[in-house]
Amino acid sequence: MAKKRNATELGTQPIGKLLTQYAIPAIIAMTASSLYNMVDSIFIGQGVGPLAISGLAITFPFMNLGAAFGAMVGVGASTLISVKLGQRDYSTAQIVLGNVITLNVIIGIAFSIITLLFLDPILYFFGASADTIGYARDYMEIILLGNIITHMYLGLNAVLRAAGHPQKAMYATINTVIINTVLDPIFIYGFDWGIRGAAIATIIAQIISLIWQLKILTDKNELLHLRRGIYHLQGKIVKNIIAIGLSPFCMNVASCFIVIFINKGLKEYDGDLAIGAYGIVNRLVFICVMIVMGITQGMQPIAGYNYGAQQYHRVNHVLKLAIWGATAVTTITFLVGELIPEIVVSLFTNDDGLISRAAEGFRIVVLLFPIVGFQMVTSNFFQSIGMANKAIFLSLTRQLLFLLPCLFILPTFMGAAGIWWSMPISDLASSMVAAVLLYKQFQIFKNHKA
Repeated sequence: MAKKRNATELGTQPIGKLLTQYAIPAIIAMTASSLYNMVDSIFIGQGVGPLAISGLAITFPFMNLGAAFGAMVGVGASTLISVKLGQRDYSTAQIVLGNVITLNVIIGIAFSIITLLFLDPILYFFGASADTIGYARDYMEIILLGNIITHMYLGLNAVLRAAGHPQKAMYATINTVIINTVLDPIFIYGFDWGIRGAAIATIIAQIISLIWQLKILTDKNELLHLRRGIYHLQGKIVKNIIAIGLSPFCMNVASCFIVIFINKGLKEYDGDLAIGAYGIVNRLVFICVMIVMGITQGMQPIAGYNYGAQQYHRVNHVLKLAIWGATAVTTITFLVGELIPEIVVSLFTNDDGLISRAAEGFRIVVLLFPIVGFQMVTSNFFQSIGMANKAIFLSLTRQLLFLLPCLFILPTFMGAAGIWWSMPISDLASSMVAAVLLYKQFQIFKNHKA
């Protein structure tokens, strides 16, 4: 009964207490995840060189593409589980768990095989040059061989949060970060494996955490646990998972193509080091994004459960709190980027040209960050309550409707600076769209009585 209370308390405990209980572990986990990526960049930049940073940046579209499939399954399934638990439909939630395992295995293997077969052409398409292709290839070969591990690890972490175990999901991520941080210098410097060492450390860390997740989910005392008869794919469940997960999938695919355009543009107007500068800025901004994602992940099971239970005033409350928290985080990032960009950028490299490019890019990218926190929350909120169409629309407005045209137009007048300025301009436009949809949704909830 104690295990079941972990889920059902989402509909009874005070919203502020619940959001703190669920968001803080998720924030810690997501911050740790972003630091885990940043640690790789720091060790590679300091230990291998500035061109290795550029080679690593070339792999970002690959990482986004892999994350797109992982998010489609993980986020879609965790949202569906939250809603089913709110409806007391425990048997369906159990089957969703089994389908997560099967889908991750199928997609993980297929993605690895296809991309490994065409690795070099893909990397050149992503913006690699003769000077950076070797670094990018060495890193991605290892990452792709372990891709199924990555998918399973991320998917099961999302399930743990939805099943009422945000702290265990946090521990899994923190363990991964600690193991990766310990192994990175050993493999990169001690064994002299270079950029391949960073990739091997990443996969080993995820394998260890995945084993721990599986141990938790094989406990028969858990409300949701692995057992026979739940792994056969069911059409309706798979369709629902994909429908809900389509928003983060589209967002990550769009991010993949956006990064390709950014890399190609920076290479054309400012060379390989500019790609490395964007890689550094991307890692720094990623910390902010992951903290906000931690807030939204804390919001997700609360919003999903109470929406399923038709307690709309509680859904409204958790949404407002999440917006305030996200805005505070993005404002802090703005201050760091405007006041001390050189200091944080120098963590990655001691190359003066790379530091100068990255610091200036960082200032521009975060210029309008104080207003984008609620846009990120709003997109994830609609996803949390199963409104896939609105979530997809918001996910794509910034990337495709606003940012992509700016990336084509502004560089023709401003050169490389136009690529950097495209980002805050698209932030402003997409935030205005989110404000309109958010206001309309507030009005809908005001008209419902729990």
